[in-house]
Amino acid sequence: MRVRASLLSLCLFAAATDVALAAGPYAFVTGRRDPRIYAIDLSAALKAANNNTDKAIISRNLVGPRRLDGVLLGDPANIVLSQDGKTAFVMNHHGQVSNSEFLQHGGRASVSIMDVKKMLEKSSDNTDKAVEKVIDGGWFGGVGVLALGNPDLLITSASEGWMSEDGSNRITFLDPKTGAFVGQIQMAMKDTHQLRTGCPDIEVPWHNNPAPVNVHLAPSKDFGCWPDPESLAIGKGSDGKQYLFAGDAGTEDVAVMDLGRALKGEPVVEIAPRIPVQSGPFGIAASPNGKYIAVTSRETNLEDDNEGNTISIIDVDLARQGKPGAEAARVQVGSDDPKGHTRPFAVAWTPDGKQIVVANFLTNNLSVVDLEKALAKEPGAEVARIPLTRNDGQPARPKGLALTGDGHYAVVAGGANSIKKSATDLTGTAFAVDLQKKAQAATVTGVGIDPYGVAVLDKK
Repeated sequence: MRVRASLLSLCLFAAATDVALAAGPYAFVTGRRDPRIYAIDLSAALKAANNNTDKAIISRNLVGPRRLDGVLLGDPANIVLSQDGKTAFVMNHHGQVSNSEFLQHGGRASVSIMDVKKMLEKSSDNTDKAVEKVIDGGWFGGVGVLALGNPDLLITSASEGWMSEDGSNRITFLDPKTGAFVGQIQMAMKDTHQLRTGCPDIEVPWHNNPAPVNVHLAPSKDFGCWPDPESLAIGKGSDGKQYLFAGDAGTEDVAVMDLGRALKGEPVVEIAPRIPVQSGPFGIAASPNGKYIAVTSRETNLEDDNEGNTISIIDVDLARQGKPGAEAARVQVGSDDPKGHTRPFAVAWTPDGKQIVVANFLTNNLSVVDLEKALAKEPGAEVARIPLTRNDGQPARPKGLALTGDGHYAVVAGGANSIKKSATDLTGTAFAVDLQKKAQAATVTGVGIDPYGVAVLDKK
């Protein structure tokens, strides 16, 4: 009886602990090389006593079952929430792999579908309790993931080919309820910048496998025949239609696709010339009204040491019609040096749609860009530059970010990849940035290794 009473007390204590959380907001950060999702209580993180500690972490959620020998599996690079905030969709870039063992590009992507309520329970810490299922991601080197409906459909993008850094022209539609593969876009093979030689003129769609053209490892002058789409965004045209935009790391441009035609099963739906940007895009996001798409020029794969330093703002109506001026603005971010490499990583819009927040990896800061000034081509469109620092002296290395619903805070994932040194040294951080004060407000330590994606839930 004493044993039973003790067990009952422990269960009641765990349950009470789980429900004792504040109402939010919460941040979910992908641990990336450490295959867990970090659930963070943002209110707790902002308390001075918790700054530069891991005390605001509620739980560290595995993205799939452990291997038989106990090794953690997964490569969580991106995360989005369903519209009702009840489900998280996690893109595992190379699927269910051991990050310390799989050092090759081109692993098969997977998507972990997770219960948000369980992710916020302390009893989920270091378990796969929140994982409902893990499904195939549709291609290799998965990056982008969007949830349509609530959710009725997932859209995923892949940036690599089988065991290669190059070799994707695929965007996939998945049924999250069953994991079924329900459709796939095939993007054209073209060199928008006219920098490569020998890119084949191959008609899509094709059905043969393996792929009909060579693939490459960066850096390579032959890199870029494949579009290699990274992140995705949905814009809204004045015609009432929705358009899917992809930032193409391989061809260094932005593609615009008719989402309605794709949802009817058409595999080839690019409707206008691609829009060249400064360098290979990574982060991409639509404005709240859907009229503009912001995209980062992160890096080229043609040569080493050639990261970008700008974001591009795409006018959805001009882009879908293939008209001049579709790149409505290009703004340098992170540095005043025109030749300075900043490697802008991710973008997010403020809720009012008036400003764009950019994470600059190499210069360890956030930029705030004013949309009106950018569109007017006025100098000083980058209206703020917010430095990010760590108390251990290591560079912040910001990557993914997301904003709270009121636009007060940005939550930023940061930290370099240290998996080659140690698979257990949690060098990642999450920064809370006060966008009203334009200052770093808090730092959460021990957030994975090389964390990438961030999602914010405003209320439990």
